[in-house]
Parts: sequence; structure tokens; C-alpha cells
Amino acid sequence: MNNNFVLLLLTILIINSSLAKESTPQCNEDGATTCLELNTNLNDKITRSIKIAVDSYEACSKDANDVNCTCYAAGIKRDLAPYKSIGFSRQMLEDAAKYGTRYKIYGQKLFREENCFFPARCQGIEHFLLELLPQLPNMDLVINTRDYPQLHSSWSSSRIGPVFSFSKTSEYRDIMYPAWTFWAGGPATKLHPTGIGRWDLMSGKLKEVTTKIPWQEKEQLGFFRGSRTSDERDSLILLSRQQPQLVEAQYTKNQAWKSPKDTLDAPPAEEVSFENHCKYKYLFNFRGVAASFRLKHLFLCNSLVIHVGEEWQEFFYHQLKPWVHYVPLHSYPSQAEYVQLLDYFKNHDVLAQQIAQRGHDFIGQHLRFQDIKCYWRKLLKRYAKLFKYEIKPDPSLKRIGGGIRNEL
Repeated sequence: MNNNFVLLLLTILIINSSLAKESTPQCNEDGATTCLELNTNLNDKITRSIKIAVDSYEACSKDANDVNCTCYAAGIKRDLAPYKSIGFSRQMLEDAAKYGTRYKIYGQKLFREENCFFPARCQGIEHFLLELLPQLPNMDLVINTRDYPQLHSSWSSSRIGPVFSFSKTSEYRDIMYPAWTFWAGGPATKLHPTGIGRWDLMSGKLKEVTTKIPWQEKEQLGFFRGSRTSDERDSLILLSRQQPQLVEAQYTKNQAWKSPKDTLDAPPAEEVSFENHCKYKYLFNFRGVAASFRLKHLFLCNSLVIHVGEEWQEFFYHQLKPWVHYVPLHSYPSQAEYVQLLDYFKNHDVLAQQIAQRGHDFIGQHLRFQDIKCYWRKLLKRYAKLFKYEIKPDPSLKRIGGGIRNEL
């Protein structure tokens, strides 16, 4: 055998070895040396995580009806804590005005500055404030109707604020309030051209649909449908194209869509109603620009909710517990992690159904319209106690809901 032939054989072996390494998943977690060992380790971790979470879980209210929305008391206390010792000065509210829309409650009447950047969003907020006026003291408010929170916790002065925002991460100290979408001003889509709106009506529809699609009849697929507001969603979309028997996930158009590049070089898919989400066993939720308005709807499908990335919060999130009410996934999961997770729950169907049921029940019992009103009432009453100055009329503001301008 000549040297050239030996060199050729060695070269082929090296190339084949290299290709094998490239095509084999890197199985190195916890010292695992094979994919089988890695899968076993991760499966055991999931099983342990569920058991620990369920065994240690305590319901946030002993009263299943929770008429006083006690489940959310801790969240209100936490959001107001930065201001507990200093209270609110007139100057603080004047300085905060640039971060949102100015409101005033005075003499059980609601007033607002003339212009609202998002009129439908203001309408969704004002619906609840107007209903609660007879129970509320005088106060000034700055309510942010943008998607993004305003007050970063790294800012040196604790005297900046207060500002109300619907969503935030731990890096912000905005005060969370129930988003306008519970009544009006939700994302405008082809299926909902004026916004999703009316949580009371939509939740009723989803509860009705759920009774017609028992767990055993749901399709054993991961499902996602939404626009590309974050590239965090890309890996699931690409996995769906490679393994459609495992995941059905596609991008739809949004207002920013210009070409197929905005939907990962594929034509935009048709939107799917929330009711039709309910026929799938595994529903994925991702953040958008901020927290996703989708999440609460997914729970009412009584499907297993897989929540990707836990940085963004709404006021009710902190009582939803990972592995108890939903399955958590860190931000930007890999395709391999999606496959592993879906395979696990396909092989542990009872666990999947139990988590889905607990998530469904929590939203059904603690995110009713009466809970939204209760949260607003408790939040604003405690907020009003922090004012260090007398609330006075402001003739520059207009009366909301009374049909006349404020002339005080």
C-alpha cells in the first residue's frame, strides 16, 4: 500500500469524523457523554421540577372565589414600596407627566389632559376608572399607554415617578396596572380590526370552546401563530418547517411587514383565532415588544402553555407559578430544547394535562372582570394614601365620562 493511498484513507476518515461531529447534537450537560444520557438527565430534571413545584405550591387565596383579590395584594405592595417612605410630592407628579397621560380624580369625577396618544387605549383604561369613581379618593395619576415601561431602576433619584405602565421587567419601577386590553384597544389584526378588547366576552367564548374540545381530542402538536415582533420566536418557526409533525408555527403579517424577509423568507400565514388555538395540546407564548397580550387567552384553552422568557411581567403573572400552571422556558431556547420538551410531555401526557388544568383554573378563578376592578380599586386606594400634598382642580384637564369640560 503506497503512502498516497494511506494519506487518502486518513483524509476520508478525518472528514467523516468531522461531519459526524457537526451533525451530532452536543450532549455535554451535567457531564453527559451521549445524547441518550443527556435526554435522560433533562427528563429527570423536568420530572423533579414539576414534583418540587407542585408539592411546595400554596394557593394564593383560601377562598376559591377570592372576592377581595387577595392574590394580588403582594404585587401592589411591591410596586408601591419604592415610594412608601418618601410619598408623592406635587413636583414629582409634574416631572412624571412627560412619561404618560395625565389624569386626575377629583370629587368622584375623572379628568384627563386633552390629548391621548392612543385614544382606544385610554378608553380601555377609563372604562374601569369611571366605574370605580364612587369608591375612590382624590388623586393625580400619570398613566403610560405605550408598550414600554418608563422608569428605569438604575436612575439615581427615587423621586422620579410615579408612572403607571401595563408591563415591565425587574429593571423598572413603574407601577403595573391592568392593561387597556381587558376592555378596548388591543392589537388590531385582520380577525380583530378594532382590537381584541372585551376580555369578559372573549373569555366566555374560550370557556365555551374548551368544553367542546376535551384533552384527549386535542392535536398533539406545539402551536404558535403571531407576527415577528421579536426574533426570539425564530427558532420555533424554523423548527416547524423542519418537523411539521411536531410543531405548527408560522409568522403572520403586522403593520411593519414589508416583504417575506419579515416572515423569515416565507409568505405570511393567515391569522388563527384564539378559539382555534384550543384544538392544540401545546401552546407557545412569547414576549413581543413587552409582555404579550396573548398569554391569558392561551390558558383558557385548557392546553399546556409553554411560556418562553419570564423577564416581562403583567400584574397577574407573579401568581402564575412555573411547572404548576405553565411550563417555563428561558429566553431564546434552541430547537433541541423545544424537541426535548415536546417529546417529554408527549410521553408524560397526564402531567401535561394536570399543568394545563391548573393554569386554566387559575385564570378562570382569578382573572375575571371582578378581579380586574378589584385590583384597580385596591391599587388606587393604596396609591392615594402616599400623596403629601392636597389634590386641587386643574382647569386645563377635560372631564371624562361627564360630557362637559372641567370649569373648576
